[in-house]
Amino acid sequence: MTLLTGVLLLVGLLQVPHASSAQAAPTGSRTVDVTIDSMSPSAPSKSDTVTVSGTLTNGGRSTITDAHVGMHRGSALGGRSSIENASRRTGYLPGTDGEEIKGHTEKIGKLEPGASRSFSLSVPAKDLNLGDNGVYQLGISLSGRSPSAPSGQVLGFDRTFLPWQAAGNGKKTQLTYMWPLISRTHLTAETDADAQQTPVFRNDDLAAELAPGGRLQQMVALGKNLPVTFVIDPDLLATVDAMTKSYRVNGPDGPMGKNQAVAKQWLHDLEEAVKSHQVVALPFADPDLASLAHHGKSVPSALGHLGPATDLADKTVDTILGVKPRTDFAWPVDGAIDSSIVDVATSAGAHNVITRSDSLRDADRLSYTPTAARPIGGGNTAVVADAQLSRAFEGDMSKAGNSAHAVQEFLAQTQMISLEDPGRQRSIVVAPQRMPSVSQAHAMAGALRSLDESGSWTQSLNLGGAAKAKPDRAATRHVPSGAAYPSSLRRQELPVNAFRQVQGTQSALDDFQVILAQPERVVTPFGNAMMREMSTEWRGDTTGATTYRHSVRSYLDGLTKKVHLIQKSGATLSGRSATIPVTVQNNLVQGVKDMTLKLSSSQPNRLDAGKSQQITVDGGHSQSFKFDTTANANGRAWVTAQLYTADGKPYGDPMMFQVNVTEITATVMLVIAGGVLLLVLAGVRIYLQRKRAAARRAEDGSDGDEPDDGAGTDGDNGGTDGDEPEQPSDPTPDTGSESSDPSGSGEKVDR
Repeated sequence: MTLLTGVLLLVGLLQVPHASSAQAAPTGSRTVDVTIDSMSPSAPSKSDTVTVSGTLTNGGRSTITDAHVGMHRGSALGGRSSIENASRRTGYLPGTDGEEIKGHTEKIGKLEPGASRSFSLSVPAKDLNLGDNGVYQLGISLSGRSPSAPSGQVLGFDRTFLPWQAAGNGKKTQLTYMWPLISRTHLTAETDADAQQTPVFRNDDLAAELAPGGRLQQMVALGKNLPVTFVIDPDLLATVDAMTKSYRVNGPDGPMGKNQAVAKQWLHDLEEAVKSHQVVALPFADPDLASLAHHGKSVPSALGHLGPATDLADKTVDTILGVKPRTDFAWPVDGAIDSSIVDVATSAGAHNVITRSDSLRDADRLSYTPTAARPIGGGNTAVVADAQLSRAFEGDMSKAGNSAHAVQEFLAQTQMISLEDPGRQRSIVVAPQRMPSVSQAHAMAGALRSLDESGSWTQSLNLGGAAKAKPDRAATRHVPSGAAYPSSLRRQELPVNAFRQVQGTQSALDDFQVILAQPERVVTPFGNAMMREMSTEWRGDTTGATTYRHSVRSYLDGLTKKVHLIQKSGATLSGRSATIPVTVQNNLVQGVKDMTLKLSSSQPNRLDAGKSQQITVDGGHSQSFKFDTTANANGRAWVTAQLYTADGKPYGDPMMFQVNVTEITATVMLVIAGGVLLLVLAGVRIYLQRKRAAARRAEDGSDGDEPDDGAGTDGDNGGTDGDEPEQPSDPTPDTGSESSDPSGSGEKVDR
């Protein structure tokens, strides 16, 4: 019995994987995947014909016969939540989706298993029997026969929304749509060592976004003709502007960039587009306000970057685009706020904080969607973007079915907002994802065009106008505490250590710029790079953020080391005083100034290294500076050379070398003096002897002797009788005397 049980158990285990691997084929109204790819017009009028196109895919295992496509008009929906619930339903529900509209079908015939085909079905709006203004469900069904349904039934169904506005219905809702032009960080802190300071890009990926069909090119081309407010990161403008000139791509022997024409065209198109639109400039590099509020505040000077980032934003947009932007808006990530984020956002002059309705939640008692503007104290305003509308075009909009559904739901939601309280005009703001894809941008544009064409329940308003709209008294104005901030977003924030690294880079830059003849050559690129280190771009990219910060600091350290002391070998002093040269090398393009070079002796009682010197060294040069040193005793001493900045801070590494002092002693000096005296006396003696000999020869000549003609005769040796022969060992009279004075301060020092 036990053996039999084991065998049966083994057989069952072997069969389980086979059973679990087989997926059940869809049945009923989910047998065929019906996808609505487009609906035209999106918001029809009475005289229009509604055309719905899409695809059919048989997901079942049997062939479907006698198939046809039909349209269904469901009941009107009762509110915004009902729209959201309907969008999640699948399959055919006769009670809510309604019956097939007779007389308007498209024959399909046979549909094999796995087969797909397209369809297009048109129905006059008047035949849909639409009643009062409202949002209706509109469905497309595939009906036919199959072995499991020989009598025929609905085998596939998809639904969308049909906004219907037959007549005027109160005040129109003011709609503000933010159109973000934001990209990733492309510029490094590095510039080439030339007069133009050729910028170095991390990569050349931005060119693809700017080129025809690229993400940013499409955002500008679409936005130009839409009722939107351009929300721009000025860093993008500065980067593209740098790209219009000579630039280089990072890497070993990085190539020169070749996409200047693309960059120039994009800036030209944007300049034309913004002439008729409001422009809001975010602080330069779009800093992560939540990270600054939650982690940056604990690091001194971290918040100090916000003010300069706002000032730079205004200057950058005005200079490049020729328009004066609004810089009084702050946009935290995903519109999530708490009291600390608001404090940080408003600290640099942004009195309007763009948040979202899922962060600043309204009380459930409100039966309508309130106006976006909410006073939150201190003269500040929370501009509350609608969460559902703001997230409407997230996800994969490259699929026609997803895009078509998102457009129709967006229209339905905006109309439902107007229907909630027709007599109350409200101002609604939409803040989409920061960097929409091309397909998402097209879906957003399609929805806005449809709203603009219908013109029935909304009217456009720029972001500045939305911030000034009269707020609803019943709408919440209470900013949530830090505990309410989403944990999913908190995990993506920059850590405290990131801001400490930024602070360290700033300190190193402050110490470096004070020695430069042209500090702006480094202050500008490094200042911008540090702003980029705090960008919202790094959300979810810890590795990228760390790598970028390290690259900025490493490049700065490399520049500071280009100004250094050249290592000196040991020196020997052979006197009481001498001159020691120390060489400073400057491999920077520009000169350095206001620096002090100081020598310090390890044994001041033996060697005085001399006074410190103010130095200036031109770019690309080395210069030696001479120190007058004084020796007081023999022996060896270590000397340390150190550069200092104007504020007294040590600059660079110290340089040490050894000095060997060989000063001449007093005893030796006496011996030398005695020797010199003997030489002098010997010279005087020789002089007197020669003087006497000359006198005797003169006396002999006056006695009548004939002069010596130099010719020897009769064995004569040519000499004069009585002359003393000259001794070859006598010293010559032109021997010079040696000085016993110490060596001068300008003598050459052995190295």
